Amino acid sequence: MMSEFPHEEEAGRSSRKKPLSILYAEDMPELRDVARVSLGRDGHSVDVAEDGVEALEKINATPGRFDVVITDHHMPRMNGVDLVRQLRAMAYPGKIVIFSSELSRDVNNSYREMNVDRILYKPIFPAELRRVLEELHLPAEATRG
Repeated sequence: MMSEFPHEEEAGRSSRKKPLSILYAEDMPELRDVARVSLGRDGHSVDVAEDGVEALEKINATPGRFDVVITDHHMPRMNGVDLVRQLRAMAYPGKIVIFSSELSRDVNNSYREMNVDRILYKPIFPAELRRVLEELHLPAEATRG
């Protein structure tokens, strides 16, 4: 059954959520490009980093800028576990999502002990990532104390 006012539901949905500011740490340029394009089409601001070191530099340069950090596990210079460890030490307030093609039980447990918000296994389709971001994204009023 169609609503008399089909745009009302859509307008209500878009007014509940503001676009996210996302930092995606990934050493593969192709995957950084896919994330930037697909999430950018959804209205999100997507910045990228080649590894955990660059991600931390961007976070420290603009504290409070990023709502979500998405990080690969396997990266040069600083892997995902070390990046998350640093984020937790600095009390990063945003959401943390891990991408990986494989994780050992010990690495998976390390992420869980650091209370990451999601662990996703590659390959991941953009629609799945959109669903996860929607689940993690709270209305602005709910996040303010």
